[in-house]
Amino acid sequence: MSEADIQWLEHGVAWATFAIALVMGLAMSRSNFCTMGAVADVVNMGDWTRMRMWLAAIGVAILGTQLLAASGLIDTGQSIYTGPRMPWLSHLTGGLMFGFGMVLASGCGTKTLLRAGAGNLRAVVVLLVLGLFAYMTLRGVFGMLRVGTVDRVALEIVGGQDLPRLLSGADAGLRRTLHAVLGLAVGGSLLAFAFASRAFRERDHLIGSLVVGAGIVAVWYVSGHFGFVEEHPRTLEPAFVGTNSTRMESLSYVAPTAYTLELLIFWSDASRTVTLGIASVLGLLAGSVAHATWTRSFHWEGFQGLEDTANHLVGAALMGVGGVTAVGCTVGQGLSGVSTLSLGSFIALAAIMAGGVLGIRYQTWRVDRMA
Repeated sequence: MSEADIQWLEHGVAWATFAIALVMGLAMSRSNFCTMGAVADVVNMGDWTRMRMWLAAIGVAILGTQLLAASGLIDTGQSIYTGPRMPWLSHLTGGLMFGFGMVLASGCGTKTLLRAGAGNLRAVVVLLVLGLFAYMTLRGVFGMLRVGTVDRVALEIVGGQDLPRLLSGADAGLRRTLHAVLGLAVGGSLLAFAFASRAFRERDHLIGSLVVGAGIVAVWYVSGHFGFVEEHPRTLEPAFVGTNSTRMESLSYVAPTAYTLELLIFWSDASRTVTLGIASVLGLLAGSVAHATWTRSFHWEGFQGLEDTANHLVGAALMGVGGVTAVGCTVGQGLSGVSTLSLGSFIALAAIMAGGVLGIRYQTWRVDRMA
Protein backbone atom coordinates (compact mmCIF):
# COMPACT_ATOMS: atom_id res chain seq x y z
CA MET A 1 0.00 0.00 0.00
CA SER A 2 1.39 3.41 -1.03
CA GLU A 3 1.45 6.72 0.87
CA ALA A 4 -1.32 7.98 -1.43
CA ASP A 5 -3.46 4.99 -0.47
CA ILE A 6 -2.86 5.69 3.24
CA GLN A 7 -3.89 9.32 2.79
CA TRP A 8 -7.04 8.23 0.96
CA LEU A 9 -7.81 5.80 3.77
CA GLU A 10 -7.31 8.51 6.42
CA HIS A 11 -9.79 10.73 4.59
CA GLY A 12 -12.21 7.83 4.31
CA VAL A 13 -12.04 7.13 8.05
CA ALA A 14 -12.64 10.81 8.85
CA TRP A 15 -15.55 11.27 6.44
CA ALA A 16 -17.25 8.02 7.48
CA THR A 17 -16.96 8.98 11.15
CA PHE A 18 -18.27 12.48 10.41
CA ALA A 19 -21.36 11.00 8.69
CA ILE A 20 -22.03 8.56 11.55
CA ALA A 21 -21.64 11.29 14.19
CA LEU A 22 -23.91 13.63 12.19
CA VAL A 23 -26.70 11.04 12.21
CA MET A 24 -26.12 10.49 15.93
CA GLY A 25 -26.33 14.25 16.52
CA LEU A 26 -29.70 14.35 14.79
CA ALA A 27 -30.99 11.37 16.78
CA MET A 28 -29.67 12.63 20.12
CA SER A 29 -31.14 16.08 19.57
CA ARG A 30 -34.52 14.68 18.60
CA SER A 31 -34.72 12.22 21.51
CA ASN A 32 -33.15 14.53 24.15
CA PHE A 33 -30.53 11.86 24.80
CA CYS A 34 -28.53 12.95 27.85
CA THR A 35 -26.64 10.95 30.46
CA MET A 36 -26.71 13.67 33.09
CA GLY A 37 -30.41 14.18 32.48
CA ALA A 38 -31.00 10.44 32.82
CA VAL A 39 -29.25 10.36 36.20
CA ALA A 40 -31.10 13.49 37.36
CA ASP A 41 -34.47 12.01 36.33
CA VAL A 42 -33.82 8.91 38.44
CA VAL A 43 -32.46 10.77 41.48
CA ASN A 44 -34.96 13.63 41.52
CA MET A 45 -38.16 12.04 40.16
CA GLY A 46 -37.66 8.28 40.10
CA ASP A 47 -38.25 8.38 36.32
CA TRP A 48 -36.19 5.72 34.52
CA THR A 49 -37.26 6.47 30.94
CA ARG A 50 -34.11 8.31 29.83
CA MET A 51 -31.94 5.93 31.84
CA ARG A 52 -33.51 3.06 29.91
CA MET A 53 -32.58 4.91 26.71
CA TRP A 54 -28.99 5.06 27.94
CA LEU A 55 -28.94 1.39 28.96
CA ALA A 56 -30.51 0.35 25.66
CA ALA A 57 -27.79 2.24 23.78
CA ILE A 58 -25.16 0.42 25.86
CA GLY A 59 -26.90 -2.88 25.13
CA VAL A 60 -26.86 -2.27 21.36
CA ALA A 61 -23.21 -1.15 21.52
CA ILE A 62 -22.16 -4.27 23.46
CA LEU A 63 -24.14 -6.62 21.27
CA GLY A 64 -22.89 -5.18 17.99
CA THR A 65 -19.26 -4.78 19.06
CA GLN A 66 -19.00 -8.30 20.46
CA LEU A 67 -20.56 -9.80 17.33
CA LEU A 68 -18.06 -7.88 15.18
CA ALA A 69 -15.27 -9.34 17.33
CA ALA A 70 -16.77 -12.84 17.19
CA SER A 71 -16.87 -12.65 13.39
CA GLY A 72 -13.22 -11.59 13.24
CA LEU A 73 -13.97 -8.23 11.62
CA ILE A 74 -12.34 -6.33 14.49
CA ASP A 75 -10.03 -7.21 17.36
CA THR A 76 -11.17 -5.44 20.53
CA GLY A 77 -7.80 -6.30 22.07
CA GLN A 78 -6.34 -3.52 19.90
CA SER A 79 -8.35 -0.78 21.64
CA ILE A 80 -7.10 1.48 24.42
CA TYR A 81 -9.64 -0.01 26.84
CA THR A 82 -8.63 -3.67 26.89
CA GLY A 83 -4.89 -3.67 27.52
CA PRO A 84 -3.28 -5.64 30.35
CA ARG A 85 -2.68 -2.53 32.48
CA MET A 86 -5.77 -1.27 34.31
CA PRO A 87 -5.23 2.11 36.05
CA TRP A 88 -8.19 1.64 38.37
CA LEU A 89 -7.42 4.66 40.54
CA SER A 90 -7.35 6.91 37.47
CA HIS A 91 -10.70 5.48 36.38
CA LEU A 92 -12.20 6.11 39.81
CA THR A 93 -10.74 9.57 40.35
CA GLY A 94 -11.33 10.80 36.83
CA GLY A 95 -14.81 9.31 36.67
CA LEU A 96 -15.90 11.01 39.89
CA MET A 97 -14.50 14.34 38.68
CA PHE A 98 -16.19 14.04 35.32
CA GLY A 99 -19.54 12.99 36.77
CA PHE A 100 -19.58 15.86 39.27
CA GLY A 101 -18.42 18.31 36.61
CA MET A 102 -21.10 17.36 34.10
CA VAL A 103 -23.78 18.31 36.64
CA LEU A 104 -22.21 21.72 37.28
CA ALA A 105 -21.85 22.27 33.53
CA SER A 106 -25.45 21.18 32.76
CA GLY A 107 -24.41 18.16 30.74
CA CYS A 108 -21.52 15.98 29.61
CA GLY A 109 -19.27 16.81 26.67
CA THR A 110 -21.67 15.21 24.20
CA LYS A 111 -24.67 17.17 25.45
CA THR A 112 -22.56 20.34 25.49
CA LEU A 113 -21.76 19.89 21.80
CA LEU A 114 -25.46 19.38 21.03
CA ARG A 115 -26.39 22.52 22.95
CA ALA A 116 -23.66 24.54 21.27
CA GLY A 117 -25.05 23.55 17.88
CA ALA A 118 -28.48 24.83 18.94
CA GLY A 119 -27.16 28.29 19.87
CA ASN A 120 -26.30 27.90 23.55
CA LEU A 121 -23.36 30.23 24.20
CA ARG A 122 -22.85 28.75 27.67
CA ALA A 123 -22.11 25.46 25.96
CA VAL A 124 -19.60 27.12 23.64
CA VAL A 125 -17.70 28.50 26.64
CA VAL A 126 -17.86 25.11 28.37
CA LEU A 127 -16.42 23.43 25.27
CA LEU A 128 -13.51 25.86 25.12
CA VAL A 129 -12.67 25.41 28.80
CA LEU A 130 -13.19 21.63 28.64
CA GLY A 131 -10.87 21.38 25.64
CA LEU A 132 -8.22 23.54 27.30
CA PHE A 133 -8.19 21.56 30.54
CA ALA A 134 -8.30 18.27 28.65
CA TYR A 135 -5.21 19.29 26.67
CA MET A 136 -3.46 20.37 29.86
CA THR A 137 -4.21 16.92 31.27
CA LEU A 138 -3.05 15.14 28.13
CA ARG A 139 0.24 16.96 27.59
CA GLY A 140 0.49 19.86 30.01
CA VAL A 141 0.93 20.58 33.69
CA PHE A 142 -1.99 18.41 34.80
CA GLY A 143 -0.66 15.60 32.62
CA MET A 144 2.57 15.52 34.62
CA LEU A 145 0.55 15.44 37.84
CA ARG A 146 -1.68 12.66 36.51
CA VAL A 147 1.21 10.48 35.38
CA GLY A 148 3.08 11.01 38.62
CA THR A 149 0.15 10.17 40.93
CA VAL A 150 -3.03 8.24 40.07
CA ASP A 151 -1.73 6.64 36.86
CA ARG A 152 0.96 4.86 38.86
CA VAL A 153 -1.65 2.78 40.68
CA ALA A 154 -2.72 -0.03 38.39
CA LEU A 155 -3.42 -3.74 38.13
CA GLU A 156 -1.52 -5.85 35.60
CA ILE A 157 -3.83 -8.42 34.03
CA VAL A 158 -2.08 -10.93 31.80
CA GLY A 159 -3.67 -11.12 28.37
CA GLY A 160 -6.04 -8.19 28.74
CA GLN A 161 -8.80 -6.87 30.96
CA ASP A 162 -11.88 -7.52 28.82
CA LEU A 163 -14.16 -10.38 29.88
CA PRO A 164 -13.68 -12.61 26.78
CA ARG A 165 -9.89 -12.58 27.25
CA LEU A 166 -10.08 -13.02 30.99
CA LEU A 167 -12.27 -16.09 30.63
CA SER A 168 -10.65 -17.66 27.56
CA GLY A 169 -6.94 -17.17 28.29
CA ALA A 170 -4.88 -18.06 25.24
CA ASP A 171 -7.65 -20.05 23.54
CA ALA A 172 -8.56 -17.89 20.52
CA GLY A 173 -11.45 -20.14 19.47
CA LEU A 174 -13.06 -20.00 22.90
CA ARG A 175 -12.52 -16.22 22.94
CA ARG A 176 -14.53 -15.77 19.75
CA THR A 177 -17.32 -17.88 21.17
CA LEU A 178 -17.31 -15.83 24.37
CA HIS A 179 -17.49 -12.60 22.36
CA ALA A 180 -20.78 -13.83 20.90
CA VAL A 181 -22.16 -15.41 24.08
CA LEU A 182 -21.30 -12.53 26.41
CA GLY A 183 -22.43 -9.96 23.86
CA LEU A 184 -25.81 -11.63 23.56
CA ALA A 185 -26.12 -12.17 27.31
CA VAL A 186 -25.04 -8.74 28.57
CA GLY A 187 -26.32 -6.66 25.67
CA GLY A 188 -29.55 -8.63 25.45
CA SER A 189 -30.20 -8.27 29.18
CA LEU A 190 -29.83 -4.49 29.01
CA LEU A 191 -32.16 -4.31 26.01
CA ALA A 192 -34.71 -6.56 27.74
CA PHE A 193 -34.68 -4.29 30.79
CA ALA A 194 -35.17 -1.20 28.63
CA PHE A 195 -37.98 -2.67 26.53
CA ALA A 196 -39.82 -3.93 29.61
CA SER A 197 -41.07 -0.37 30.16
CA ARG A 198 -43.95 0.88 28.02
CA ALA A 199 -42.78 4.47 28.54
CA PHE A 200 -39.49 3.61 26.84
CA ARG A 201 -41.16 2.08 23.79
CA GLU A 202 -41.91 5.48 22.28
CA ARG A 203 -40.58 6.26 18.82
CA ASP A 204 -38.11 9.01 19.71
CA HIS A 205 -36.72 7.01 22.64
CA LEU A 206 -36.19 4.01 20.40
CA ILE A 207 -34.55 6.11 17.69
CA GLY A 208 -32.20 7.78 20.17
CA SER A 209 -30.98 4.65 21.90
CA LEU A 210 -30.74 2.42 18.82
CA VAL A 211 -28.97 5.01 16.65
CA VAL A 212 -26.48 5.91 19.40
CA GLY A 213 -25.63 2.27 20.13
CA ALA A 214 -25.35 1.42 16.44
CA GLY A 215 -23.15 4.48 15.89
CA ILE A 216 -20.60 3.16 18.38
CA VAL A 217 -20.53 -0.18 16.57
CA ALA A 218 -20.23 1.49 13.16
CA VAL A 219 -17.22 3.57 14.21
CA TRP A 220 -15.52 0.47 15.66
CA TYR A 221 -15.92 -1.10 12.22
CA VAL A 222 -14.64 2.01 10.42
CA SER A 223 -11.58 2.24 12.66
CA GLY A 224 -10.88 -1.42 13.35
CA HIS A 225 -11.61 -2.92 9.92
CA PHE A 226 -11.87 -0.30 7.19
CA GLY A 227 -9.00 1.78 8.64
CA PHE A 228 -6.72 -1.17 9.42
CA VAL A 229 -3.66 -1.86 7.25
CA GLU A 230 -1.51 -4.92 7.73
CA GLU A 231 1.67 -3.14 6.64
CA HIS A 232 2.03 0.61 6.86
CA PRO A 233 4.48 1.89 4.20
CA ARG A 234 6.43 3.96 6.75
CA THR A 235 6.75 1.44 9.58
CA LEU A 236 6.12 -1.84 7.72
CA GLU A 237 3.95 -2.82 10.69
CA PRO A 238 0.18 -3.24 11.20
CA ALA A 239 -1.54 0.10 11.83
CA PHE A 240 -4.90 1.76 12.39
CA VAL A 241 -4.88 4.92 10.31
CA GLY A 242 -6.68 8.17 11.02
CA THR A 243 -6.73 7.97 14.83
CA ASN A 244 -4.94 10.11 17.41
CA SER A 245 -3.94 7.11 19.51
CA THR A 246 -2.79 5.04 16.47
CA ARG A 247 -4.99 2.33 18.02
CA MET A 248 -8.47 1.20 17.07
CA GLU A 249 -10.96 3.81 18.34
CA SER A 250 -14.66 4.49 18.61
CA LEU A 251 -16.41 7.63 19.82
CA SER A 252 -15.36 9.81 22.75
CA TYR A 253 -15.76 13.54 23.33
CA VAL A 254 -13.20 14.90 25.82
CA ALA A 255 -9.74 14.32 24.33
CA PRO A 256 -11.15 14.77 20.78
CA THR A 257 -12.42 18.23 21.79
CA ALA A 258 -8.85 19.08 22.83
CA TYR A 259 -7.51 17.71 19.54
CA THR A 260 -10.06 19.80 17.63
CA LEU A 261 -8.87 22.97 19.36
CA GLU A 262 -5.27 21.94 18.66
CA LEU A 263 -6.04 21.56 14.95
CA LEU A 264 -7.68 24.98 14.81
CA ILE A 265 -4.73 26.59 16.60
CA PHE A 266 -2.09 24.91 14.40
CA TRP A 267 -4.12 24.95 11.17
CA SER A 268 -1.16 26.13 9.07
CA ASP A 269 0.86 23.07 10.14
CA ALA A 270 0.55 20.72 7.17
CA SER A 271 1.25 17.70 9.38
CA ARG A 272 -2.04 18.20 11.23
CA THR A 273 -4.97 16.21 9.88
CA VAL A 274 -8.63 15.66 10.69
CA THR A 275 -8.58 12.44 12.71
CA LEU A 276 -11.44 10.15 13.67
CA GLY A 277 -11.91 11.95 17.00
CA ILE A 278 -11.97 15.41 15.43
CA ALA A 279 -14.39 14.24 12.74
CA SER A 280 -16.71 12.87 15.43
CA VAL A 281 -16.76 16.25 17.22
CA LEU A 282 -17.51 18.13 14.00
CA GLY A 283 -20.12 15.57 12.94
CA LEU A 284 -22.04 15.70 16.21
CA LEU A 285 -21.98 19.51 16.10
CA ALA A 286 -23.21 19.50 12.50
CA GLY A 287 -26.04 17.11 13.42
CA SER A 288 -27.15 19.41 16.21
CA VAL A 289 -27.08 22.47 13.93
CA ALA A 290 -29.06 20.59 11.29
CA HIS A 291 -31.71 19.50 13.80
CA ALA A 292 -32.03 22.97 15.34
CA THR A 293 -32.35 24.52 11.89
CA TRP A 294 -34.88 21.96 10.63
CA THR A 295 -37.09 22.21 13.74
CA ARG A 296 -36.59 25.97 14.06
CA SER A 297 -35.43 25.49 17.63
CA PHE A 298 -32.12 27.36 17.20
CA HIS A 299 -31.93 30.26 19.65
CA TRP A 300 -29.19 32.17 21.42
CA GLU A 301 -28.83 31.55 25.14
CA GLY A 302 -26.25 32.92 27.58
CA PHE A 303 -25.28 32.75 31.22
CA GLN A 304 -27.84 33.78 33.85
CA GLY A 305 -25.40 35.45 36.21
CA LEU A 306 -22.11 35.21 38.05
CA GLU A 307 -22.93 32.01 39.95
CA ASP A 308 -24.17 30.29 36.81
CA THR A 309 -20.98 31.27 35.01
CA ALA A 310 -18.76 30.02 37.84
CA ASN A 311 -20.58 26.68 38.04
CA HIS A 312 -20.20 26.07 34.31
CA LEU A 313 -16.52 27.03 34.28
CA VAL A 314 -15.70 24.75 37.22
CA GLY A 315 -17.77 21.96 35.72
CA ALA A 316 -16.01 22.29 32.36
CA ALA A 317 -12.59 22.16 34.04
CA LEU A 318 -13.56 19.07 36.03
CA MET A 319 -14.83 17.35 32.88
CA GLY A 320 -11.66 18.17 30.97
CA VAL A 321 -9.34 16.86 33.68
CA GLY A 322 -11.62 13.99 34.71
CA GLY A 323 -12.40 12.78 31.20
CA VAL A 324 -8.74 12.42 30.28
CA THR A 325 -7.81 10.89 33.65
CA ALA A 326 -10.62 8.34 33.40
CA VAL A 327 -9.61 7.59 29.77
CA GLY A 328 -13.04 8.61 28.53
CA CYS A 329 -16.37 10.25 29.22
CA THR A 330 -19.97 9.05 29.28
CA VAL A 331 -19.54 8.09 25.62
CA GLY A 332 -15.84 7.22 25.61
CA GLN A 333 -15.98 4.87 28.60
CA GLY A 334 -19.75 4.53 29.07
CA LEU A 335 -20.44 3.34 25.51
CA SER A 336 -17.24 2.70 23.54
CA GLY A 337 -15.26 1.28 26.44
CA VAL A 338 -18.08 -0.75 27.97
CA SER A 339 -18.91 -2.19 24.53
CA THR A 340 -15.55 -4.01 24.69
CA LEU A 341 -16.57 -5.52 28.06
CA SER A 342 -13.48 -4.00 29.67
CA LEU A 343 -13.35 -4.13 33.46
CA GLY A 344 -11.71 -0.71 33.60
CA SER A 345 -14.54 0.80 31.58
CA PHE A 346 -17.14 -0.58 33.97
CA ILE A 347 -15.20 0.97 36.87
CA ALA A 348 -14.98 4.33 35.08
CA LEU A 349 -18.67 4.29 34.18
CA ALA A 350 -19.69 3.46 37.77
CA ALA A 351 -17.49 6.33 39.01
CA ILE A 352 -19.04 8.75 36.50
CA MET A 353 -22.54 7.76 37.61
CA ALA A 354 -21.54 8.13 41.28
CA GLY A 355 -20.02 11.54 40.56
CA GLY A 356 -23.22 12.56 38.82
CA VAL A 357 -25.34 11.54 41.80
CA LEU A 358 -23.01 13.45 44.15
CA GLY A 359 -23.26 16.50 41.91
CA ILE A 360 -27.05 16.39 41.89
CA ARG A 361 -27.14 15.99 45.68
CA TYR A 362 -24.78 18.95 45.99
CA GLN A 363 -26.96 21.11 43.76
CA THR A 364 -30.05 20.15 45.76
CA TRP A 365 -28.25 20.99 49.02
CA ARG A 366 -27.26 24.39 47.67
CA VAL A 367 -30.83 25.19 46.60
CA ASP A 368 -32.23 24.10 49.95
CA ARG A 369 -29.62 26.14 51.82
CA MET A 370 -30.41 29.27 49.79
CA ALA A 371 -34.13 28.74 50.40
